[in-house]
Amino acid sequence: MSTLIAPPHEVVAILPAAGNGSRMKSDRPKQYLTIGSKTILEHTIDALLQHPRIRQVIVVISADDGYFYSLPLANNPQIAVVTGGKQRADSVLAGLLHVTQAEWVLVHDAARPCLHRDDLNHLLALTEQSEIGGILAAPVRDTMKRSSDGLIEHTVERDDLWHALTPQLFPLDLLRTCLQRALNDGVSITDEASALEYCGYHPQIVSGRSDNIKITRLEDLALAEFYLTNSFKNQKIT
Repeated sequence: MSTLIAPPHEVVAILPAAGNGSRMKSDRPKQYLTIGSKTILEHTIDALLQHPRIRQVIVVISADDGYFYSLPLANNPQIAVVTGGKQRADSVLAGLLHVTQAEWVLVHDAARPCLHRDDLNHLLALTEQSEIGGILAAPVRDTMKRSSDGLIEHTVERDDLWHALTPQLFPLDLLRTCLQRALNDGVSITDEASALEYCGYHPQIVSGRSDNIKITRLEDLALAEFYLTNSFKNQKIT
């Protein structure tokens, strides 16, 4: 008798892209700056939709976004668009409320175009191993200092410290419930995992690549271009 193998869980990705990227000091939000012939947002979405388990990407934009609908991807049937809120958490919740018929959701920064397939594969493996989900993260390598008024107070022990990255992957119902509760309680939510932590859950850390950078300053553009053109050749989906 043959054994039936259940298909892997399909995943919906949410990209909060409603910020204005003020630190870039550019004439447009940072996700619409270009690397090569594509915007940062297009590179980021391409990295997700190239994976067969990502069936839809929900892009959360601001109400006054004047750039998204001029991009070719605006006509992609795998991409949905919703309007975001004032804070990242509000935008993510708006995206979550738009999701239907998905067990798992993946939240990824719109300004992280250098997501490697190996990292995505490792994170998506949690759908078969965990009921809570987890995040990509990179171990802290530098000496960490705590300061006050620009003066060093003390050195922070870096053992067991991680830089939280994205994507972050959680069951849809769990993330939606925790995020809504945290927002209702006025809790500061810095990433999706912090909403689960507030509700008593302990998401798993999946060690990720250090080249999964978030573009926040102009000098990051050159580094991202280097990674996209040199580091990501011959990627394979498993």
